[in-house]
Amino acid sequence: MHEMSLAEGIVQLIEEAAVREGFSSVKLVAIEIGRLSMVEPEALAFCFDAVTRGSIAEGARLEIEDVPGRGACLQCGTEAEIENLYDPCPGCGAFGLRITSGTEMRVKELEVD
Repeated sequence: MHEMSLAEGIVQLIEEAAVREGFSSVKLVAIEIGRLSMVEPEALAFCFDAVTRGSIAEGARLEIEDVPGRGACLQCGTEAEIENLYDPCPGCGAFGLRITSGTEMRVKELEVD
């Protein structure tokens, strides 16, 4: 389950920010996860709860924002929302969309003390 290593990475980012910015606790961690990122939000939330125990982020609320997938057709130029990496173009049916969003995962916001 790669969500565990992702959750550990989030905690590491938070701890580095705490040293750099001088905060001592975290109330909220808001992240964005693209639908095409192959990250399971429920699994990540479970892992986040586990890895934050005993850390600066223990008890922090995790908010996950869903980022839709988008792609641009290399054949006809149609840009559209897509659900899967290998979806065909909704305009012409061609395969080979250039993914423009939905593969990202990033920490968007921290609420700290």
